[in-house]
Amino acid sequence: MSKGPSRSSRVEEPKQFGFVEWFRPGEYARVEEVMPQILSSGASYLRTHLSWAEYLAPGGEEWFDWLIPQLGGKIDLLPCVHYTPPSMSRTGRSSGPPLELKAYADFIDHVLTRYGKHFSHIELWNEPNNLLDWDWREDTDFLLFCEMVGAAAFWAKQRGFKPVLGGPCPFDPFWLNLMGERGVLNVVDAVGFHGFPGTWDSEEATWGGWDMHLGEMRRILDRYNAEAAIWITETGYSTWRNDEIEQARRFMKALTVPADRIYWYSWKDVPPDVAVQEGLWFDPRHYHLGAVTHDDQPKLLARLLMEGGVERLRQVAELASPHVASAAAPIVITGGSGFIGSNLAESFLREGEDVVIVDNLCRAGVDQNLAWLTARHGERVHPVLADIRDALGIEAAFKDAKAVYHFAAQTAVTTSLVHPIDDFETNARGTLNVLEAVRKANRQAPVIFASTNKVYGALEDLVMLEQTDRYVPEHEGVRLDGISESRPLNFCTPYGCSKGVADQYALDYAKSFGIPTAVLRMSCIYGPRQFGTEDQGWVAHFLIRALSGEPISIYGNGKQVRDILHVDDAVAAYRALLGNIGKLKGQVFNLGGGPQNAVSILSVLREIEAITGLHTDVDFSDWRSGDQFYFVADTRKLQHDLGWQPNIGWREGMRHLSEWLIANRFGGRISHRQKRKVPA
Repeated sequence: MSKGPSRSSRVEEPKQFGFVEWFRPGEYARVEEVMPQILSSGASYLRTHLSWAEYLAPGGEEWFDWLIPQLGGKIDLLPCVHYTPPSMSRTGRSSGPPLELKAYADFIDHVLTRYGKHFSHIELWNEPNNLLDWDWREDTDFLLFCEMVGAAAFWAKQRGFKPVLGGPCPFDPFWLNLMGERGVLNVVDAVGFHGFPGTWDSEEATWGGWDMHLGEMRRILDRYNAEAAIWITETGYSTWRNDEIEQARRFMKALTVPADRIYWYSWKDVPPDVAVQEGLWFDPRHYHLGAVTHDDQPKLLARLLMEGGVERLRQVAELASPHVASAAAPIVITGGSGFIGSNLAESFLREGEDVVIVDNLCRAGVDQNLAWLTARHGERVHPVLADIRDALGIEAAFKDAKAVYHFAAQTAVTTSLVHPIDDFETNARGTLNVLEAVRKANRQAPVIFASTNKVYGALEDLVMLEQTDRYVPEHEGVRLDGISESRPLNFCTPYGCSKGVADQYALDYAKSFGIPTAVLRMSCIYGPRQFGTEDQGWVAHFLIRALSGEPISIYGNGKQVRDILHVDDAVAAYRALLGNIGKLKGQVFNLGGGPQNAVSILSVLREIEAITGLHTDVDFSDWRSGDQFYFVADTRKLQHDLGWQPNIGWREGMRHLSEWLIANRFGGRISHRQKRKVPA
């Protein structure tokens, strides 16, 4: 084996990578759920534990008889063998040295015989400096550890396997040198290193950087076993502050460090009801190290890896370079990589403005919008890839802002019903973080907040008349003009509540702190650069499904009515409001297509068939919580105060969106999976 990281060629290209994932006895379903995800990320390796104590516990043998072949048959597997059965321990705990040191080597021999065909390397007892893993109070000079692990490594090597010596965290060069002096390093093929820069070590002033620590490690290994490889058996970054882009950056950095192999800790977060280690229950950092949340929501790292592996991650990481010209007074747009945000940013950039894009890229596809802006406008686009929930992480982005548009949000009612706390943290607390960042900058920058018609609730008091293809309100004034800003707030669903709270905070910061704020409560906006889904952006979603030849799901009977507004008209409204913020601060406006662009879902489906010439299959399901039978924005106040009005009719706008989707999403032609033609 080569000396490893001392060769410069090792850092020229990102190496293959693996994940660490511990599986508890009986987690058959979790293994079958997680493994396809790990494989789809492009991972080549998996490190997991094979507990000696669990193996000898009731059902343990059957569990590992299933687990090890299941894992080893799919991926290059590294089992880490530790934890003494309490009955065989000198302390009666699983962290104690065994009564008979040779028993550990005997168990390693048993593991190699029973499972050896499923792996080539085997890791011997990791983190020997941790009382919860190895009780060094019973072995203060590590004599017992060296005898136990050295014998096991020697025997594994004799049998043709490659032993890996687990490493302590934080890195301890004196301990590693002791392993060399006592002959342990002579009988291993690789030595593990644990490091979590930015999560624990850097905050405790013990982290000196990858080059320093691995260089020191290499020098020690060269003295005792120059052929031994360095493996990063654990590294990771906790997203406990919601800084998922930083986790992605740290992952990319780890791929370039001078080591022969890297294992990222971990694939999935620990559930909040599981104790990680005794005494560490309330430390949130231990629960957010995964690339996927405990309830299976991919973080940015996992999503990008599953979309296109390391290359996809690299493309986004190259965008993640926050920089703002020192002399610039930029427009700051949170959620600026999203649908409306990117269109608004483009309008300012065309005029020569500098624009700061604050975005966590959590929504699939929005990085394409950021790449588009950057390609068109170069250094006048300033990406600050951060999460608005991370108050410290976003503060600097607002320091020199001359105006702020706040679009960043959790945007789906359905998601809010599943994850109400996350919805609140993003929409309510995130908005407060933005307002506070603006206030601390002390520049009195205007803040225009993108609110929603959902703050008016389900409008259940409106009496509806059911017609052939739509609902219309019985009240003549509402039927003619729509819902006005005088409508009482009536928050419904967690999404409505969180956006309503943010809406009111934005307005209050004008009263309490004199910051010129204003709110636009939006109806349905559609247009180019929208990545519509079933939960949000329904007009684009319907067109995408139709052009793909796929069925469309309707919740309810399809007669519900919305006023849809083309994004170009929405951008014009946002721009006009900023231009008049001095006289309109502290005010709220409804923004939508108005009565002239009021459409039912059924009428939109008919128009889609007319545009595409294709028949669209529709599936109907039950109504969703908080869904309004009818919402049409009364935009008379906006028209009176700003001279604004929608200029793009809904049929014209939908044809425009269809043409854009065909050109930009379907490569200029409709999918071959078309449905049958609409009958003449």
